[in-house]
Amino acid sequence: MVRRENERTVDIKNMFGGPGLARLVRIREDPEELYGKGRVFSHLFLEPGCGVGYHVHQGDGEVYYILKGQGEYDDNGQTVTVGPGDVTFVEAGEGHALLNTGSETLEAIALVLYK
Repeated sequence: MVRRENERTVDIKNMFGGPGLARLVRIREDPEELYGKGRVFSHLFLEPGCGVGYHVHQGDGEVYYILKGQGEYDDNGQTVTVGPGDVTFVEAGEGHALLNTGSETLEAIALVLYK
């Protein structure tokens, strides 16, 4: 199967009360496409000043693979600067947030897997 770029679903929304809007381009569409092992596999875009608000994961964990841009990652209450090539992970029962603090679009791959 090949899914072309123009065939992907795009969501633009406020995420967990973070500032501004996030754009999510779904790489895989739903949990069935992830064999029931997860619920999100998306390309995340955050414009400068926009972010994903702090939230706690219950029953799943999330990976961000930072592709482009600079940001601040709240790692369960500890703020860490992130940039291209960095990988973050939050485990079930822990929380995180991501804020674009740079001057260009922050891009990341987001993957949520069930525990």
